[in-house]
Amino acid sequence: MKFTINNTDNNTNARAGCIETSHGEIQTPVFMPVGTQGTVKAVHQKELKQEINADIILSNTYHLYLRPGVEIIEKAGGIHKFINWNSNILTDSGGYQVYSLASRRKITDNGVEFKSHIDGSSHLFTPEKVIDIQRSIGADIIMAFDECPAYPCEFDYAKKSINLTHKWLDRCIKRFDSTDDKYGYKQFLFPIVQGSTYKDLRIQSAEYIANTNSFGNAIGGLSVGEPAEEMYAMNEVVCEVLPKDKPRYLMGVGTPINLLENIALGIDMFDCVMPTRNARNGMLFTSKGTINIKNNKWKDNFSAIDDDEITYVDKEYSKAYLRHLFSVNEILAKQIASIHNLGFYSWLISESRKHIIDGDFLNWKNKMVKVLNKRL
Repeated sequence: MKFTINNTDNNTNARAGCIETSHGEIQTPVFMPVGTQGTVKAVHQKELKQEINADIILSNTYHLYLRPGVEIIEKAGGIHKFINWNSNILTDSGGYQVYSLASRRKITDNGVEFKSHIDGSSHLFTPEKVIDIQRSIGADIIMAFDECPAYPCEFDYAKKSINLTHKWLDRCIKRFDSTDDKYGYKQFLFPIVQGSTYKDLRIQSAEYIANTNSFGNAIGGLSVGEPAEEMYAMNEVVCEVLPKDKPRYLMGVGTPINLLENIALGIDMFDCVMPTRNARNGMLFTSKGTINIKNNKWKDNFSAIDDDEITYVDKEYSKAYLRHLFSVNEILAKQIASIHNLGFYSWLISESRKHIIDGDFLNWKNKMVKVLNKRL
């Protein structure tokens, strides 16, 4: 992996760069559409490539392990061949999904025992097993196994949690270094900073992660219910500690405003289900504000979905038609809205990059934040 910073903003910590892997270049900042189970819901790979211009997508170790299973993915020749995606893929370790199974899991020093949300069967994830699974899946970037504490949590629990995460990280690195790539291209392991909303713990964790000298570094355990200002405060202190010459990945974030504010803090990579999940519920993000397309006010609005025409659906269909599709529960409604929202996120990130390069990112960001707060 090669990471090059091409431009830095004079008024913020934003930077524009490029990550290079065996599956191509990733222009940063970057938003990664989430394809949890090997698919970005309601969106074809062709649309991801040609309309949304995705350099990288995300999938999930926990879900792929349960279905279709590691054996099937190995038989296919790895995740890229299985889903017919020739660009970059990142897999989350499954730590967050296990965290979300609070009533179905037991955490020990060895790992996490959990029951499948599908059939109740029992499983054990250890750091070693998670690395082995991700080796078999074959994503370009794989994540260390971590514990994600709930918000809010007591200081003592958060401290125990980062100590466990660091122990698991050491085991992940040892396993990663002692195993080979399976499909003829290099994989890269990212560790994850934890620490809840305690600055001293975040700094302690960031220092530990920085000392591993990994290819890139992630920040986890945020956007789990804490106020946005606390998220920004945590990322600010962490970005001051993490090495500047490595990509920084903020996991599971977030709203368009969250993206802009965190880019300003020095974050390079993002993922979130928000654009597709909200799309399936009729919420559209645009450069002029947010639209609830299910509202009655759009029933006879025959203007294009989005005048900016970022993707083909924006000019192909009217707001009235899209509202109608939602009102009769047509699957096409979710497809159109998902392509639109992912296209908008891609556009927003691309514009951020342009303004970082042009040197006026801060002024542009502040104007955009005001606009993005509007409900149309």
